This record gives sequence, C-alpha cells and structure tokens, in this order.
Amino acid sequence: MNDSRTPESNKLQAESKSISQEQLQHEVDYIRAQHMLQSLFHKGLLSSDEFAKITAVNRKTFSPVLAAILPSIP
Repeated sequence: MNDSRTPESNKLQAESKSISQEQLQHEVDYIRAQHMLQSLFHKGLLSSDEFAKITAVNRKTFSPVLAAILPSIP
C-alpha cells in the first residue's frame, strides 16, 4: 500500500486530533479578523503593504494551526 501523505499533512492530521477549545477559538478569531481585513482592503481602505503587515500580526496574535499551509505574505 502506497502512503502518499506528506510530513506536513501528517503533522496537520496529528494536530487536528489534539486541538483544544482555546486553539479552536484562536482559529475562529483569526478567520474573523482576516475577513474584516479583506473587506477593508477590497474597499480600498488599506494598501497592499498595510494588508500584509496586519496579516502578519494576526498570524502571530492568533497563532492559527493552519498557518503552516496558509500562503506566504507578500
């Protein structure tokens, strides 16, 4: 049997089994913050540079588990 999982997917699978209620809340808070940020960006109220800087702060603040697979910040 061929196991096609990558080390990253194995890590995410292991983390998904042990996520705490607190970490789950961080994930939800991060997603909400990013949705608001994207809304501001699409309305022209933030520049690309501001969007990238705030996204970096959000990732540090909320420490989303999925940050490992999120696209890099330009």
